[in-house]
Order: sequence, then structure tokens, then C-alpha cells
Amino acid sequence: MILLNPGPVTLSQRVRNALLHEDLCHRESEFAELSLDLRARIERVYPEAAADFTAVLLTGSGTAAVEAMLNSIVPPTARCLVVANGVYGERMATMLARHRRPHALIDSPWLSPIPLQRIDEALVADPGIAFVACVQHETTTGRLNDIDSLGAICRRHGVNLLLDAVSSFAAEELRFAEWNLVAVAAAANKCLHGIPGTAFVLARRDLLTGCADHADSLYLDLYPLFREQQAGWSPFTQSVQGFFALQEALREFADAGGQPARRHRYLAISSRLRRELPTLGAELLLAEADYASMLTSFRLPFGNRYATVHDGLKRAGFTIYAGQGPLAADVFRIAGMGAITDADVDRLLAACCELLAGPEAAP
Repeated sequence: MILLNPGPVTLSQRVRNALLHEDLCHRESEFAELSLDLRARIERVYPEAAADFTAVLLTGSGTAAVEAMLNSIVPPTARCLVVANGVYGERMATMLARHRRPHALIDSPWLSPIPLQRIDEALVADPGIAFVACVQHETTTGRLNDIDSLGAICRRHGVNLLLDAVSSFAAEELRFAEWNLVAVAAAANKCLHGIPGTAFVLARRDLLTGCADHADSLYLDLYPLFREQQAGWSPFTQSVQGFFALQEALREFADAGGQPARRHRYLAISSRLRRELPTLGAELLLAEADYASMLTSFRLPFGNRYATVHDGLKRAGFTIYAGQGPLAADVFRIAGMGAITDADVDRLLAACCELLAGPEAAP
């Protein structure tokens, strides 16, 4: 099965083989060596971050990394402004509310860009805001949010930026100094092509050393994780096989040319889909320039139901993704992450041609 959902992804043979590594206890020195190597590789994904940032590993989903970042990096008395234009931005506001942290929310309709003027005005009106939190790639629609402009606003006001980069890390650009970016949450099973279960926060070392009393969670407190991982250990059992898989995925990532090459590959796949599926009646949900490199949302052609398209493509060997919330009945999403070949894309387009031009598509 070729997975075309935005994570988990279709694994390469190299990563599959890494899952066959011999069993290893997380209290042995070999695990500490594995953990240190994994963190160093993550820190080098974006060379600009290598000097001042460090990776903290968690066993959990990308959501766990986002919640750990918000709960640990932001002091309990600091005010955080959440910017949302989709499910995952709204989820960050929910996390802060659950932890009873002072925050404000600026949201906009899911099909709209982040409202930069409103954000600027909010930071002028409330000088107590110390952090801004946003999703870089909002997979609700596939939009790549304008973090260039948001980061410029943060820098102008001297406010720290926190990014949910769960579905963009290792593919889209990150500009740490230029954006006042101090922490990024991400996961193994998206653009890095590992397996679910391993996540991480890449954060500025000085913030991590000062966050010992910030979190009101035990498991999602980054400080003890950061402290023990300096020597390769962890206070809790980590996903050992997931670590082996991510280590090999990072080797493969580097061998292929790193972040620029991964983004180029994703764009090659997405460009074909964005060019050819509209000829079958599956129009783009957003303007093409608004999308991230790896995911596209399409409107279902007239007369097609999502379940029929999903099930037909599944029979052909592909898994696609539905729209969320109010978009569920009219939208489907296709991601190009993972070990997807040009031949896979050829077969997908042939299957779409047959399905979308079938009897159900007739007016």
C-alpha cells in the first residue's frame, strides 16, 4: 500500500531494514550512543540551528511534541498569542487552555491566510505577549503559512516564535534568527520518513536550561528530558526501534541531499498532481502558490463521493486522506511524503483517471 496521507508514510527498504535491528534495552550504553547520534543528526537538518539549538527526543506523536513545547518553553506567567487557520493551530490554543496558561487566539477561516495585520495590532495592544505560536504547514488545507512575514513581525516586536513544524520539518525552509524562532516541534513519521512514535522539539539551549519549573506535566516536561539526554539517557522508556528507524531515515535524508533536495522531490510529485488532477475535475482547494511542497487539497469532482474515491484508490493500492470538519464531504488530500516513485505517481494518476471519469462522475 502506498500511503498518500500526511503521515505516517510509505517507508523505504532501508528504514524497514533498520526495524530489524537487534533488541536493545534503553538503559544500555548502546542506547545512549544511539540517542546522542540521533539528536546530532536532527540538529544538523538545518545548519543554522546547529550552534544554538538542541533536540529533545520524546516517545509520542507530533501532538505530544507540540504540547511539550508549549507547556515547557513558555513560562506559566507568560502570555502566548496563538495564530490559527486550521485544526492544528486551534489545537494549540486548546492545549494552552487545558493547562490554564494565559493566552490569546487570533483565528481566521480555514481557507484564509493568517491575518498578519491583526497579529501586528495585537502585539502593539498587548506588550505582555512574550510568545507567538503558529503552524507552519496547516495540513487541514495544505497551506504553507506566511512565516516569513509572521517572523518579521515577531522580530520587530521582540517576541519569540514557536512553530508547529510537524508536517514541514526537513522539507520547508526554517529561518531561525530572521524569524525570532526559538523552538520547533516535529515528528519522525512525516517529512523525515521514519515511523510513528518518535517526536522531538528543537529548541534554543538557553531556553531549555531555564525551563526547569515551567511545565505542569510530568511526561511532557522537556527539562528532565533535556537534562538526561545530554548524556544520551532518558527518564522514561523511549521507542528504541523507532529510534533505529529514524536514525536510518536521517542517514537516507542526508545521502539524498538534505532539506533542499527533499523539498525539490516533493514539489516534483505535487506539481504533477496539481497539473493533472484538475483536468479530471478535481480542482485545487487553494491557489497553487499557497500550498506547501508536499500536500495538496482537491475538491471532489461533481457527482463523486469521498468514500467511493477512497475505496477505489485503496483497491488500486493507494491511501488518500479526507477533508476535515466542514471540508469532509467535499475535499480530499494527497501527500507526496515517503518513498514514492515516479512509477507510483503514474499508477495513481491512471487510477484517478479511471475513477473520476467513471459512471458516478457523470452529471
